[in-house]
Amino acid sequence: MPLWLYNLSPLYAALIMVVVIETLSLVGLILVRRFLLPKLRYGKGTDEGISGTVQAIGVFYGITVGLIAVGVWDTKSSASDMVSREAASIASLYRDLGGYPSPGKEELRSRLRDYTVFTIQQAWPAQREGVILDGGSEILNTFQSQLFTFQPQTSAQMAIHQETLRAYNTLLDYRRLRVDAVNSGLSTVMWAVIWVGAVISIGVAYLFNIEDPKMHAILISLMAGFLAMVLFMIVINDKPFYGAVTIPPDAYQLVLDKVIAVTK
Repeated sequence: MPLWLYNLSPLYAALIMVVVIETLSLVGLILVRRFLLPKLRYGKGTDEGISGTVQAIGVFYGITVGLIAVGVWDTKSSASDMVSREAASIASLYRDLGGYPSPGKEELRSRLRDYTVFTIQQAWPAQREGVILDGGSEILNTFQSQLFTFQPQTSAQMAIHQETLRAYNTLLDYRRLRVDAVNSGLSTVMWAVIWVGAVISIGVAYLFNIEDPKMHAILISLMAGFLAMVLFMIVINDKPFYGAVTIPPDAYQLVLDKVIAVTK
């Protein structure tokens, strides 16, 4: 699927897909009715055979596209959950740092705040273009160096330090998963299956022996329109961090406003 399509607003993307697929389908119908159908011999039972073929292909193609659509939606839901978990791990880590003595507490919290702001203001816009910035890793590397230099002096500090290390590792895990998912999406092979299946599904419907070309065009238009909407749904959910329709960084902003900004 062309990447520029993901950068369009949902309305424009839907209109383009519907218009293009409808146009190609009707042009194909005109060509088939003019050059192919007159050369075919239709006998008794031909329409029943075509109808059975259309139904069989429609069922298998519908199941295939339906499974793909469900998988894409599940991927986007998992990505959204991943974002929420990363933001929650930032909040937990920030609160755990409250048990550290000054000035280390203020320095570590400042680094974590810088990471949150960087994620919202720089990393997220870059993700929408398929770019992964190194700034987040650099901030966390500095944070880690400062965190690892802390030497607990009491059993209470030891417990807090262990919990902080656990929360920090959790943050790293969710960040890594998010970064890996930035350029994820359906493979070229999967898109080829979708498009080839669409061509076959609509192409078989061309073979119906319908005398009225307007009626034939209406049937093909309905099939093409429904197909376009299903493909649009797949495109919208295919890349959760890329393009115009992405998972927003609201979870990080909530942590920044409700936890970091108000916690001393």
